[in-house]
Formats: sequence, structure tokens, C-alpha cells
Amino acid sequence: MPNAAYRIESSQPIAGRLWPAAGAQQYVVKDRALAVSLAAKSFTPSGQEIRVVHVPSGEVVFRKSGSPRSGWSSDDA
Repeated sequence: MPNAAYRIESSQPIAGRLWPAAGAQQYVVKDRALAVSLAAKSFTPSGQEIRVVHVPSGEVVFRKSGSPRSGWSSDDA
């Protein structure tokens, strides 16, 4: 599926050093590995789940639930 799209989504605004759309709740990319990498390195301020969804099928291919972030820690570097 060379033209498949993957949507990174959350019910809350997503943030992170690599997140290309500051404050957005979703972002679409065409590469699965890129989508999963961005989701894995991102977070929501309230610790809500971040998912990567294969758009054509609706299948959740990656899911990350996090804990609330209260400032920067050593793993942000």
C-alpha cells in the first residue's frame, strides 16, 4: 500500500519535540514507521492516549497511553 495514510490522533492536543503541528489533535502522514515514531515520541499534557490509525481500514496500528506530564524530565532530551 504505497499511498496508504496513517493518522496520529488523540482526544487532547499532542505535543513533543518532533511533533510538526503544535497543539493539533491529529496529523496525517504516508509512512507507517514515521507515524509510529512520531506518536511514540509525543505526549499529551493530560496523559491521554495517542493512537496511529491506518486510514483506509480504520485499524489502530499503534496505541500509547501515557501519564500526565508535569514539566521536563531527562527522557525529553
